[in-house]
Amino acid sequence: MVAPLAERLRPKTLDDYIGQEKLVGPNAVLRKMIDSGHLSSFILWGPPGVGKTTLARIVARQLDRPIYTLSAVTSGVKDVREVIEKAKSNPLFTAKTPVLFIDEIHRFSKSQQDSLLGAVESGVIVLIGATTENPSFEVIPPLLSRCQVYVLESLGLPQMEALLQRALTTDTVLSKRTYDLQETKALFRFAGGDARKLLNIIELVTNTFNDDETIVLTDELVTACLQQNPMAYDKNGEIHYDIISAFIKSVRGSDPDAAIYWLARMVAGGEDPLFIARRLVILAAEDIGLANPNALLLANACFDAVHKIGWPEGRIPLAECTLYLASSPKSNSAYLAINTALSLVEQTGNLPVPLHLRNAPTKLMKDLNYGKEYKYAHDFKGHFVEQDYLPDELKNKSIWEPQDNNSENKLKADLNQRWKNRY
Repeated sequence: MVAPLAERLRPKTLDDYIGQEKLVGPNAVLRKMIDSGHLSSFILWGPPGVGKTTLARIVARQLDRPIYTLSAVTSGVKDVREVIEKAKSNPLFTAKTPVLFIDEIHRFSKSQQDSLLGAVESGVIVLIGATTENPSFEVIPPLLSRCQVYVLESLGLPQMEALLQRALTTDTVLSKRTYDLQETKALFRFAGGDARKLLNIIELVTNTFNDDETIVLTDELVTACLQQNPMAYDKNGEIHYDIISAFIKSVRGSDPDAAIYWLARMVAGGEDPLFIARRLVILAAEDIGLANPNALLLANACFDAVHKIGWPEGRIPLAECTLYLASSPKSNSAYLAINTALSLVEQTGNLPVPLHLRNAPTKLMKDLNYGKEYKYAHDFKGHFVEQDYLPDELKNKSIWEPQDNNSENKLKADLNQRWKNRY
């Protein structure tokens, strides 16, 4: 049985590794670590198909370290503990600390991640994790503090072209064929910086030709080959971004029928449910906002529910939240307000905080009039008193502009009663 092209071409040394020059190029941080022979725990964060697993294997191989591999999708606390016990008890590992590589470490629960702490801290294992999600949100702080995070980027066009040439000229199967590369635009576009996806497409296309035929590569052929597999949802290529774009725009456009359809496309295609839930949280804040503040509460509850119950039941709270957000009134006033405020900060710099708003925990600060003449709002009728809260240079500057919906109209009326039609 012949292994898939992506596996046949998997690099075994850093010299064969394509991309990530900032990490593994000459004098780069990982290159220096390997050259020094000293290995510390780290997490590789980046999109699929950029070489996270390959890099972990190369590091272990070039440092002659034993390596255990676990997938967070199929492994639990028991599996982690078994690996740690082997590392402790096997005398073969006394000279060089073994590497524990955990793919998709963001899918490990808190208890599963907790089970790694002692072994990482004591040096029983060197942990290398791989994740497509931001470790700041998905990895527990005690574990994150023990690991350096390295960011991997999608492959650029030069790297993709180099990988294509390597596949056609060095692979044991493809190098025996003849090629006519008339067009490659669609090939690289559909691959989307994902090396694995690129090699899978190359293999898919070449398999449409007989062994004795010249393989003529055109954009039309690549597109046709991929369209023949519509359920092979590409979670990171162009189809992925097109469908999530249609989903977001349908919710924003208040079309629940269209929104639930695009949700179904993602569910049927195997999209990461937490990716969908995360987009719903963003939609609730950015596009619904103050027109219906409950939307953000529901979206957060949806994210928590999906995280707790998993798949396939997680599709139900996703559907409920999608329909609620699509049916809700819309406002992007909060989104516009923070952008306006950030632009204002960039233009005006670090303006001083007015003295009456400053904290005065020491006598010196009080002597300097920090906090002097500050009016405590709760001491006044209606828990409000008019005073300046912005820097003097921005006095009465309008930043937030309420939009025309029931919720913000009420907020606007209440504010204008206090601030004399400022809003």
